[in-house]
Amino acid sequence: MPTLTHHGFAATGITRLDQFALIAAAGADATDFLHSQLTSDIKSLAQNHATLAGYCSAKGRLLGTMLVIKNTDGILLEVPQDLQEVLQKRLQMFVMRAKVKLEDVTGGQSIFGIFGSDSLGRLAEWFPETPAAPYAAVTTSSGTLLRLADSNGIARYQWIVARTLADQIWPALANALPVVAPQSWTLSDIHAGIPNLSMATQEKFVPQMINYELIGGVSFKKGCYPGQEIVARTHYLGRQKRRMMLAHIDGSPVQNGMEVFCADDLTQPCGMVVNSAANPAGGSDCLIEIKTAFSRQGNVQLQSGAVCQWQELPYELPDDAAAQTP
Repeated sequence: MPTLTHHGFAATGITRLDQFALIAAAGADATDFLHSQLTSDIKSLAQNHATLAGYCSAKGRLLGTMLVIKNTDGILLEVPQDLQEVLQKRLQMFVMRAKVKLEDVTGGQSIFGIFGSDSLGRLAEWFPETPAAPYAAVTTSSGTLLRLADSNGIARYQWIVARTLADQIWPALANALPVVAPQSWTLSDIHAGIPNLSMATQEKFVPQMINYELIGGVSFKKGCYPGQEIVARTHYLGRQKRRMMLAHIDGSPVQNGMEVFCADDLTQPCGMVVNSAANPAGGSDCLIEIKTAFSRQGNVQLQSGAVCQWQELPYELPDDAAAQTP
């Protein structure tokens, strides 16, 4: 049995991350094209590195969140599984004459999620060297090993590997490391303060509403992209009135896209659940986008009456997210 942190995810272990899909971007114009479409600086992304990025509508609302990985084979977009088709189709609409090919390569690849630096010794056969810093990667003939942001002091890695090799080596890995549920990875993302959009939350937020610029998902120094004017205006003008917070909610399971309310007014929602996962100790842990005026009050709840118990994010929020009186 895996050893769980007090937040409910693994301290050491491995899982298969079928909740994500992979889109390969190839061609002479792939970097320039993605740079013109996404919120991050793709031109400055070094080989064997990754960055968070968003894809916005013309109104600055996020159509999707993703991890952009540049390795020796090209560029991979790791996106939530339920958004892969719609994101790829929309990106394809704007390729026009650019020399770019977008391909869903999920069927030929697997993604392993690996918890804990202690697990890396089991990977030495395939990766003699391992990435030391978050969002750095190592690529070998066995695939790409990428370090993600830590979560509550636990190092996290992803191994993107050809499915044929993945199926071949999985029994040995499962014998050497504790196998944990993919839900454990979702919990660790939540406690790392990293949002993943879904169909239920698509086009609900501008990037700052889910702290995306605070975790490296937005560049304000790059050129234009869809929605850039609105995202930039939100950044440079005034105080941000909505932010994403971490919370625990007891009771029945919480779903992405559920609205939250101030107990004093159940007619008007003051926020929305971005991501949620059941905690093995009970209840659900959630990332909740909310009006900053309500962000630390004890009377925010679901429609059912289940109360949001606010927790600390692993990164500091700017003054615009400080608790205020509504």
